[in-house]
Amino acid sequence: MELQMDSLVPALKVQNWMRGGPLANFRPGKVYVVEFWATWCEPCISAMPDLIQLQEEYKDSGLEVVAVAADEDAATADEVQAYLDAWLTEKFPKLNFRIGIDCTGEMNKLWREASLSFGIPSSFVVDRDGRIAFIGHPTDLVSVLPQVLDGSWRTSDQAEVVERERIASGREKALAKSIRDRFHAATEMEDWKAALSAIKEGIALMPDSIHLRAAHAATLLHKMGDMQTGLPVLRQLVRDAIDRNDEDWLLVAMHQLFNPAYDYTDFSSVERFAMGKELSEHILALTGLEDDVKASSYRLVAPYYYESGNKAGAEELLELALKLVDGLPVPDNIKQPGLEDLLQTLANYKGQKVFHGALCAVPEDRATPKAREDTT
Repeated sequence: MELQMDSLVPALKVQNWMRGGPLANFRPGKVYVVEFWATWCEPCISAMPDLIQLQEEYKDSGLEVVAVAADEDAATADEVQAYLDAWLTEKFPKLNFRIGIDCTGEMNKLWREASLSFGIPSSFVVDRDGRIAFIGHPTDLVSVLPQVLDGSWRTSDQAEVVERERIASGREKALAKSIRDRFHAATEMEDWKAALSAIKEGIALMPDSIHLRAAHAATLLHKMGDMQTGLPVLRQLVRDAIDRNDEDWLLVAMHQLFNPAYDYTDFSSVERFAMGKELSEHILALTGLEDDVKASSYRLVAPYYYESGNKAGAEELLELALKLVDGLPVPDNIKQPGLEDLLQTLANYKGQKVFHGALCAVPEDRATPKAREDTT
């Protein structure tokens, strides 16, 4: 049965409680916000100060915020609790609401899965008579909570519209998830006909999904070896990417044409390089890109430059990408793999040892795609 507005509130299946005493049941007459979150989820962390403020602002009106950590990576509740205790002490020492921990999957099953809520952060508001009043994103709580507290929300036209749209979106996401699960299961078994069937069903549901469109081309060409069917699919993907002039579409299309993991022996090199030329021109003409996207752009155009004979241009793009990635405001453990990949590709292209700061890479033994004679 789906959990939705007006449903009786599910049980609290929390293993351990911290930053507040245990809560066995929801008490009549109070309003609760049950917030699903995780320490690795940036939007969840961004929502925490607002939840602290809401708890403070409405505590005398009977509000209680209950945050549930049900998606942490640690194996046991004790490990999660130890990690969370240190994390919260550092990040939110003045936290004013309960934190619950569940590693069994029960809370996700009873609340998120039952309500078709697939991501976090996810907020559930329980009103004074123990029924679900709202399911959605914590950013909406500022406008929704006052109406729940005064008892006007659940019977309002706005609530009905919000809930109807949420359910429709949730059911679509559930179907999309089912298709993705089928696709991944088929690929693990190398059942490419089943994978292709799932992809086609997904495209019929989500025709603007660039990732499904790319998977369609890749499955036909590189898994099934069906050049006759696959090439027109790839051509249309490239054409649509150019027509849209959208960064995601352009980058994914370029990756389909110059992916080192793919074998292009049976492709027409003339057509492949012609498409690569047009795509690269559009990609490099994009403006207003964040540095991480710009670095990805250079990384994806470099193989086209290299294989088409512009070796110097390929090396220049990789060096530019290295500088951009090095300057990103992200932790070193996230930045390092990107730097190592770029530096390794640069070493392969140059055919010699290369350095970037403390990092070093030497050419790999495996064959690098052959570059054409430079005609520039």
